Amino acid sequence: MILLPNAKINIGLNVVSKREDGFHNIETVFYPIDLKDIIEFIPSNEMSFDISGIEIKGDAKNNLVYKVYDLLKQEYSLPKIKIHLHKNIPIEAGLGGGSSDGAFMLKTLNKYFKLNIPKIKILKYAEQLGSDCPFFIKNEPSFASAKGEVLEKINISLKGYHIVIIKPNIQISTADAFRNIKTKTRKTNLKEAIDLPVNEWKDNIFNDFEDFAFAKYPKLKEIKTYLYNIGAEFALTTGSGSAIYGIFTKKPKLDKYTDCFIWIGLL
Repeated sequence: MILLPNAKINIGLNVVSKREDGFHNIETVFYPIDLKDIIEFIPSNEMSFDISGIEIKGDAKNNLVYKVYDLLKQEYSLPKIKIHLHKNIPIEAGLGGGSSDGAFMLKTLNKYFKLNIPKIKILKYAEQLGSDCPFFIKNEPSFASAKGEVLEKINISLKGYHIVIIKPNIQISTADAFRNIKTKTRKTNLKEAIDLPVNEWKDNIFNDFEDFAFAKYPKLKEIKTYLYNIGAEFALTTGSGSAIYGIFTKKPKLDKYTDCFIWIGLL
């Protein structure tokens, strides 16, 4: 069985308040993109999990793909499988690759092994895995609130636009980003701003993590400026970083940052 978990971008990210449980309430728009990892699993006599592509440090059993199997195994009869993850989506980039891998594995194991887990329970499992995971269960443009798990479908389409993602060799952990965040009150309502023409988003849609990220890593600000200089209608850091995307009406030519991860696609 082959899965193709996709990445996402955040169109705006407002950190609204700190919660009593230590997390933060946010407001953001999640938008799926076609940058994809590859997961393959097959029945096997031995349980195994290996990873290729972009390096992921640490114990592979801490990966959400493996954790999903362990989570379901606690309640359901699952045979042993051999899992291979080929990583194309950069890690610690704000693109949601790990969350997507976990969510796709969750959905597919349910279907493949006919576990008949209802969707509401699948979403509960996804919440246990991480705040972004419920989005990838639905995988449609959504306004997200609370920790990111409360989702509302929105009618937005960027079909026909080109997207460029530049991710330098800079890692920003989500925990570090939230430790340094300062909550703000925005004059513009994100739900209203998202209905504006894309070329008006620049003055109305923001990412609250950029102040911290740009101060600590000036190269990130340079990349965002560069994307505007080559014609982006809108550019922003996605998630807590460190990937920055630009949205273009025409496919741009890039002549800088060849030392970075670069992905160009259609929305």
